Amino acid sequence: MEITQSTDGPQDVLDPALGPAPYPVLAVDAAGSVTRLNGAARSLLGMIPGGMLHDRAPGWLAAAHHALAAAPVPVRAESAPSLPEPIAQGSIGDRFFAAHAVPDGDPAGTVWWLLDVTENRRLERELAAERERTSFLDDASSQLLASLNLERCMEVTVRLAARHLADAALVIAPGSGRSHPVSYCGPDGEVQHQELLVDPADVPGLAEAMQGFPPVPSRWIDPAAAPSWVAREDLGELTAMVVTALPGHGVPAGALVLLRRGGGCAFSDGEETVARLFAARAGAAMSAACVYAEQASITDTLMRELLPPRTTRLPEAELAARYRPSGDGELVGGDFYDLHPAADDPGAAPESLVVLGDVCGKGLEAAVLTGKIRNTLRALVPLAGDHQRVLELLNGTLLNSDSTRFVTLVLASLHQEGGRVRLRLTSAGHGAPLIVRAGGEVESADTRGSLIGVLEEITSTTATVLLEPGDTCLLYTDGITEAVGGPLGEEMFGDERLRAELRGCGGMPPEALVERVHMLAAEWVGAGAHDDMAVIAITAPRRYHLSAVGGQGPGRFTA
Repeated sequence: MEITQSTDGPQDVLDPALGPAPYPVLAVDAAGSVTRLNGAARSLLGMIPGGMLHDRAPGWLAAAHHALAAAPVPVRAESAPSLPEPIAQGSIGDRFFAAHAVPDGDPAGTVWWLLDVTENRRLERELAAERERTSFLDDASSQLLASLNLERCMEVTVRLAARHLADAALVIAPGSGRSHPVSYCGPDGEVQHQELLVDPADVPGLAEAMQGFPPVPSRWIDPAAAPSWVAREDLGELTAMVVTALPGHGVPAGALVLLRRGGGCAFSDGEETVARLFAARAGAAMSAACVYAEQASITDTLMRELLPPRTTRLPEAELAARYRPSGDGELVGGDFYDLHPAADDPGAAPESLVVLGDVCGKGLEAAVLTGKIRNTLRALVPLAGDHQRVLELLNGTLLNSDSTRFVTLVLASLHQEGGRVRLRLTSAGHGAPLIVRAGGEVESADTRGSLIGVLEEITSTTATVLLEPGDTCLLYTDGITEAVGGPLGEEMFGDERLRAELRGCGGMPPEALVERVHMLAAEWVGAGAHDDMAVIAITAPRRYHLSAVGGQGPGRFTA
C-alpha cells in the first residue's frame, strides 16, 4: 500500500520510495498517532492509519518515538538522504528489528523504517562465539605448550576445562596397572592431583577413550551411572557428563571427563566441538610431556654411566681430577678418566689403576664411545699388571666395532713403597705425563705408544717413576696444551708454557694443582671455543701435615 502525501516537505523526496519499500515504514506524528504506513508495516503491526502507536506497536518502539518527539531529528539537507543509524532495536514476534527515524513534514513528526536484522544478529552472535572459541583455544594452546611436565599439563587441562567448558573436569592419564594419575578441578578452581585405583570399565566410554589412536567420538553418559570418584558429592546434582579422548602423538594420552551440575544446560553441538578441539590440543601436550619424561629418564640413566667418576682417595696416593667438556651446555664429551682402586680380593689387580683418555671428536657420539672404552677397561682391570696386554685387547675390541674413531690413552698403575709411590706409566698415542717435583722441577715421563683403534699391531713403552712425598704426576689431555687464545687470540697454550707454569706449583696439593691448570687454560681461551679438557694429579702423601696449635696461629708441621 503506497503512502501518498501532497504537502511540501522532506517527505516529498522520500514518498516515491516508501510505497514499494520492502521494509515496514510508518509515519507517526508528535502525539504518537500513526498517520501513514505501508503494506509491510500494516502486516507486521496489524495497524491502520489513525491508530495510536503505543496501542499496537511494541513498547520499545513507542518509547523510542516518545523520546524522539522531545528531541526531534534535524531535517537533512541532502538531495539523496540515507537512513541514519538505528535509534532503537527490539523484537516483534519472533523477529528482531532495528528502527531508523527520519523527520516527517509535520512538526515533530517522524517516519520510522523497521529493518529486520534477525539474521544479522544471529550471524553476529555466531561470529562473536567463534571468536571467543578461537581465543580460548589459542590461549589453551599457549598454556599447554608452556611446560613439558605431565602433571603441569594435566593441571592446565582440568583448570581450563572447568572454567570454560563445564562446572568440573577430570583428566585420567595412562598408568601402571590399575593405578592411574587423576587430576580434578571443581567449581572453586582448585586442582587436586591423585593416584587412584581406576577400572576404566566402570565408566562407560572411558576404556575406549584411554586407548589413544584412533580417537573415538565423545561418549555421553548418565551421571547416575558414574562412580563416586567421577561424580563427586560436592558437585550436587549433575545435568550432563561427557567422556572425550585425549589423542596423543600415536600413544595414549588419557581421557577428559566434563561435568555440568543441576540447573545448567547440556552441551550444545558447538560446545561439544570446542571440547573435542580442546581435547586434541591437551592430548598433544600431554603426549609430548610423556615422551619428554621418558627420554629424560633414559638420558639421565645413560648419562650417569658416561659422567666421569667422583674422585676418591686411593690407598697409595692423594688424587684430584677435573673435567670440562667443550660445550658449556654439555656434560660429557670425548675426554675421560677412570679410577680403579686396588682391592684386597686376590682376584683383583694388586695395584690401583688410573686411566686418562681422549676419544677422537667431541660431543655425544664421542661420549658413547667413551662409555664403551670405560666398560671394556673395567673388565680388563684384573690384567692391569701388563699394560701392553690391556692395550692390545682394547685395540682389538675397537677394531671389531662399527666405530671409525680412535682413542689415545695413558695408563698409570700405583704401588706404595714405604713413604714413596711407584708409578708405571704407559702412553698409547697420548702426550707423556709430567712429573712435578716438590722442589719445582718438572720432568716428562719416558713413555710412548701407538694409537688405539687404528692399527692391527700396536707397540708401547712403559716408564717407571718414583714419586717422593709431595711429588705429583700430572696426566692431562690435549685440550689443555692446544687451547687457542692468548693476547692475540690465535696462539696455542703449548707444552712449554704449561711446563713453565708448573715450575711454580711444586709441593702444591693435587686439588689446587688441577684447579690451577684448568684456570690457566680457561684464562688463555677466554670466551673462545675450546676442546674437552681433563686433568688428573696423583700426589705422593707427605710425611708431615699442617696442624693448628690450640686452634690458633699459623700452625706447625708434626709427624
